[in-house]
Amino acid sequence: MDRTSKIFAIDQWLPQTQCTQCTYPRCHDYASAIADGEADINQCPPGGDTTIRGLASLLGKIGKPLDPQYGEHKTKQLAVIDEDACIGCVMCIKACPTDAIVGAAKLMHTVIAQDCTGCELCIEPCPVDCIDMVDQTQLPDLSWRWPDYSPQATDRARTQTNAKLLREEQRSNQKSSMRKLKELRKQKGSDQIKADIAAVMARSKSRAK
Repeated sequence: MDRTSKIFAIDQWLPQTQCTQCTYPRCHDYASAIADGEADINQCPPGGDTTIRGLASLLGKIGKPLDPQYGEHKTKQLAVIDEDACIGCVMCIKACPTDAIVGAAKLMHTVIAQDCTGCELCIEPCPVDCIDMVDQTQLPDLSWRWPDYSPQATDRARTQTNAKLLREEQRSNQKSSMRKLKELRKQKGSDQIKADIAAVMARSKSRAK
């Protein structure tokens, strides 16, 4: 199995919460680290024993318990915003890896339940502590690897995350291009000033002769 195929296969065994508990910024990054031998298979609390067994079987490794330094396994929860207390600071929107929170600056925010992975990344940046994690009310999918992470939900979370990362990359590239353009214009302006001064000095020397 080549590296790309291995990363893809490993990523399929991660529940796509994008929670960063494994110490990697996104599930795909953790999958890459496992494939490269830089991370162990027991660093994903949301995936728990199911993910560990799946990865052990996939990679021909011996199963092991979830490493407690990365957290403990618990059932998926849903972020809920107290809309009366929300001040519209957009900090939670920036923190959400799957674009599960909608709103605008100084306007009420709300969570799209089907897009929330329960990652809890929106909790810490909230300055008014108006976000709570509540138990999920949906019926468990007993036919899937994880009872509370359906295949549709994991695929959607992966897609949403990739889309947000792409937008952020494009925005960063655009800002970088604008900075370079401003620097170029500034440099051209400086060069033009030098050229004008040189022309004036040349004319002065010519008159002096």
